[in-house]
Amino acid sequence: MKSFNLYFKIITNNNCPLYEKGDLLTLSDKALTCPEHKPTCLILVREMTQLLFRLLDGGGAGAAEKGELFSCSGCSGLIKFGLVSKEEAALPVSEPAAPALSDESRTLLDSIRDFPLIQAIPEDDLVKVVDRLRKERVHSGATLIRKGQSSMYLYIILSGNMVVSDKSLVIATLGPGEICGEMSYLGGDTAGADVKAITDAEVLSFAGEDLSMLLDRSPGLQLYMAKVLARRLGNANSVRFNTFDACMSGWLREMPPAELFQIFHMNQKTGVLTLDFPEGMAKVSFREGCVINAQFGEKTNQEAIFDMLGEKEGRYAFTTGLSPEEMRSAEIGDFMMLLMEGIKRVDETGEES
Repeated sequence: MKSFNLYFKIITNNNCPLYEKGDLLTLSDKALTCPEHKPTCLILVREMTQLLFRLLDGGGAGAAEKGELFSCSGCSGLIKFGLVSKEEAALPVSEPAAPALSDESRTLLDSIRDFPLIQAIPEDDLVKVVDRLRKERVHSGATLIRKGQSSMYLYIILSGNMVVSDKSLVIATLGPGEICGEMSYLGGDTAGADVKAITDAEVLSFAGEDLSMLLDRSPGLQLYMAKVLARRLGNANSVRFNTFDACMSGWLREMPPAELFQIFHMNQKTGVLTLDFPEGMAKVSFREGCVINAQFGEKTNQEAIFDMLGEKEGRYAFTTGLSPEEMRSAEIGDFMMLLMEGIKRVDETGEES
């Protein structure tokens, strides 16, 4: 039997995460070649291998007919592809026409085009979801996002002002063009603060599935969201530290060890943190945010830090300043590595219990 090359173009794409309508697949008697610069889908390989066996059993390329459709029932969608000639395979893929927008959606898009989040989304992707964006009115004093609850929406503020707060602590005030809800949605966790309207406001909500699709398709949007998260986290920690710095003591149920350690590290504090756990006293010495000494019971340094991270009850107090000897001490390890290893151990212990 002679060797052969068959060319298939994807003509239907129902939410395939890897390939697009118009992508080219090449099947020879020896191998499958997937679209250029795209990863190989193992599910598609399995489907194409079955097709290859059929062709080989049928005597080669003649066993496939033009117009016949083949499918891949993949992980999260379905693609269909059909046989094309070598000449058709060489033709450039035309971009699908953008969906027609209603007058209301076009007006909405024009009104938000200058918002930073919108500018980070490619126009072709934006028009695919704009019809599904929903406006919501939030009356003054009403809570849009509540601490401790999950949120599957990202909100853009269209008008009015919102305040982000943790009990009586005001973390940030947001206005038109700014977003909220990203910490809960992207972190896959519950909201860490309340978001409440301080004037009558109007917001635009992105549903979770639409935001996920946009993030998967747009590196620019991923970068924008990463910068927003980093800036928001830094601002929140700074505000919390300024309040915390005024009292320098409190309950661990309000501020657990991992969060305490991060605050001292990020704000480059020098002094001794004393922790009064039910199992006994612990101490951690910081020099400009670096951990230089730690003790908890009979354990010291890294092992002491790891045990402290698992504690949830007790009180803490911080005293500024170190002795000259301590100021010359070496740090006991890279702070972020210590923190990550400690959290990993706590998680593993929780899974075993």
